[in-house]
Amino acid sequence: IRMAHLLDDLRREFRPMLALAAPLALAELGWMAMGVVDTVMAGPLGPVAIGAGSLGSMLFYPIVICGTGMLLGMDALVSQSFGAGARPDCRRTLVNGLWLGAGLAPALALALWALIPLLRLTGTNPRVLVLFAAYLKALLWGILPLMFYTAFRRYLQAVDVVKPIAFALVSANVVNIAGNYALMYGHWGFPAMGLTGSGYSTSIARVYMAAVLLAAVAWHERGSPSFSFRPDIPRLRRLAALGLPAALQILAEGAVFGVVTVFAAKLDEASLAAHGIAVNVIATTYMVPLGIGSAAAVRVGQAVGRKDPRGVAAAGWSALMIGALFMGTAGVALWTVPQWIVEVITHDAPVVAVGVGLLRIAAFFELFDGLQAVATGALRGLGDTRSPMLAHLAGYWMVGLPVAYLLCFYFRWGAPGIWVGLSAALILIGSALLVVWKRQLDRVR
Repeated sequence: IRMAHLLDDLRREFRPMLALAAPLALAELGWMAMGVVDTVMAGPLGPVAIGAGSLGSMLFYPIVICGTGMLLGMDALVSQSFGAGARPDCRRTLVNGLWLGAGLAPALALALWALIPLLRLTGTNPRVLVLFAAYLKALLWGILPLMFYTAFRRYLQAVDVVKPIAFALVSANVVNIAGNYALMYGHWGFPAMGLTGSGYSTSIARVYMAAVLLAAVAWHERGSPSFSFRPDIPRLRRLAALGLPAALQILAEGAVFGVVTVFAAKLDEASLAAHGIAVNVIATTYMVPLGIGSAAAVRVGQAVGRKDPRGVAAAGWSALMIGALFMGTAGVALWTVPQWIVEVITHDAPVVAVGVGLLRIAAFFELFDGLQAVATGALRGLGDTRSPMLAHLAGYWMVGLPVAYLLCFYFRWGAPGIWVGLSAALILIGSALLVVWKRQLDRVR
């Protein structure tokens, strides 16, 4: 009887989950596209600019995305309040999310600013450093609007308003392309600022994203009682308590990919290039379950707020099914047509040869990568951000990284050894978080 109920609940939940997840997955892909566009448009500026831009992105994004991770606790608090019908409580969490974002922005900017003298001390190429410093300073202007955008996004998706989020990200790419065209190359009467212009264009796009979602919030809340913008210290502490483990999980994951890229940089040029291509491919596929995970956090949190255990189970399992379906299909594609995928990016024979092998290894962990992303979101809807953090720390740092190092250098497998290590980590993390989800469901019931 219990299984029959679950199947009925899954059938009812599947369509609303997909309706929520699709725009959020599109938004994540839009975020990914912005970085790709910047890289492509910087190409004509030459290798020094490309190197400085890549260095800036590699250092800027892990730190800032870790900061936005501090706001992920809004998923649980807002969605649970919304499910309980406590709309004023939803608004209080939004206000305090904005306060938290505003407080974090200067700290993030200072941390990034400090990288400039640090890189000078480590002997970074002086020509690269000059361009990097100017580019980074231009990017700093976008941190505060990015934090506000994140707070608005977490709020809107938790109250089932997702179309403006997808629109903001997709249209921000148009703003960014136009800004790059004008500011990098001096069109429409603007000075040609090179890579620095790309940094300002990105910051302008983030102001635009925040403004679009501010307008969406204002429209959605029209007719509601006026907001109180006073900070609520206990709620700020609750947001920080939920957000800190999520931020540390993001940091742990991002740092691992940074470390294995350093490993790959010790190998031949073809292996490093193939590693970079493979990372970009799996990062692109990962955006979809990341969006589904956000939808899972919302639907699970709303069911918790309604005190609906069956709804909690149906929301989590339906999201996991959708994520598994997509990533299983992606895994089949990586296994069956890896050469075609690599050759979309390069036709260099040695790079293609290595890249094909790396994507075939990645095919083994695609399903588990999707499961861990969606399970992380579902657990966040329950208010559990600690379990995913521990799973990622243990899986990546205690298993994946040591295995990658040993296979790559001690057993001389090269780049495939690195990817076998990543595969082992993700299979363990995905499996562990499924077990945690099942146990948490038993407690909810």
